[in-house]
Amino acid sequence: MMQLVLEMEGYQVLTAVDGKAALEVFDSQSPELVLLDVKLPDIDGYTVCRRIRTFSQVPIIMITAKGEVEEKTQGLDAGADDYVIKPFSVRELTARIKAVLRRTRFWGEEPQPVCHSGDLVIDFAQHMVTLDGKEIGLSATERRLLYYLARYAGKVVTPDQILEVVWGEQHIGEHHVLRVNIARLRKKLGDDSKKPKFIATRVGIGYEFLKPG
Repeated sequence: MMQLVLEMEGYQVLTAVDGKAALEVFDSQSPELVLLDVKLPDIDGYTVCRRIRTFSQVPIIMITAKGEVEEKTQGLDAGADDYVIKPFSVRELTARIKAVLRRTRFWGEEPQPVCHSGDLVIDFAQHMVTLDGKEIGLSATERRLLYYLARYAGKVVTPDQILEVVWGEQHIGEHHVLRVNIARLRKKLGDDSKKPKFIATRVGIGYEFLKPG
């Protein structure tokens, strides 16, 4: 049914019956977007997502029957760009697809210089973040979050501004998801929220990527 609906919207749709087949289709066809169910017969959706992320930044939307924060966070942490919770309407699904494609093209089209903050180096063009000369393994969501904060270094951005750009406008208000990802990003950067070197919390306002002083 999803295939029929999306084809009626003008999309060319490829399908796979399980995780192994999905990886084979992805490798041979190079799709522009992936809709990935969490529950698959062999390899679960999170694992498939992580495997795709090892060699591609293609937008991925997870499809799940679970709506708990932990499930959402797990999918985003695996590298998904968005998630849709069953049951969902045709309008919601197509809106999410258009939003993710639009957001992905925005990130890809806007060139950025290399950002230096002490021993932290963010190379936007090469999709590489290093600390003390060593590359940091970030999920796709953590990378976009860091890029967005660094882009506005020295300025405070609100939680909803971050959520709209990094996750999409439908996630505005989900501040708990943002807090979880900020905490994970800080941990990977070795940043202390009480004495931050990179990301500071401005209580009641938002977050600020600190310019090197």
